[in-house]
Amino acid sequence: MTYVIAQPCVDIMDRACVTECPVDCIYEGARTLYINPQECVDCHACEPVCPVEAIFHEHDLPEHWAHYLAVNAEYFEEAACPPGERCDAVGDHPVVAALPPQNAVHKKEISVFTVAKEEAADADLWFPL
Repeated sequence: MTYVIAQPCVDIMDRACVTECPVDCIYEGARTLYINPQECVDCHACEPVCPVEAIFHEHDLPEHWAHYLAVNAEYFEEAACPPGERCDAVGDHPVVAALPPQNAVHKKEISVFTVAKEEAADADLWFPL
C-alpha cells in the first residue's frame, strides 16, 4: 500500500508533505514531488497537509489520475539510486515533463478555499481564540 502524488502538485510543490513525512519517502523532481512506493509506510501523515489535495491513497486515486500510480513507481525505477541514499533526480517522469505549465493562480485559490473550509469545520465555537 502506498500514497501517490497526482497532477495538482505539478508546478506547485508546496512541500508541506515533505516535512510531515516521518520516513522521508517524498522526493522532489523538477516540477512535482514523488512518493517512493518502496519506502512509504502508509501512515497517512502527508495527505491532510497537502494544500492542493494532490495526495491520494493508491485505492482512492480518481480515475482520471490513476496513471500517477505508475508515474510515481517508474520515477524511482529510472532514478536507480543506491540503497540508503536520497533519489532526488534533476528531471521528471516523461508524463509530468510533457504537461503544459499548470495554472498556479487557480490552484492557489482552490487551496486557500479548502484550507479555510477545513479550519472552519475544526473550529470549536465554545472556545474562541
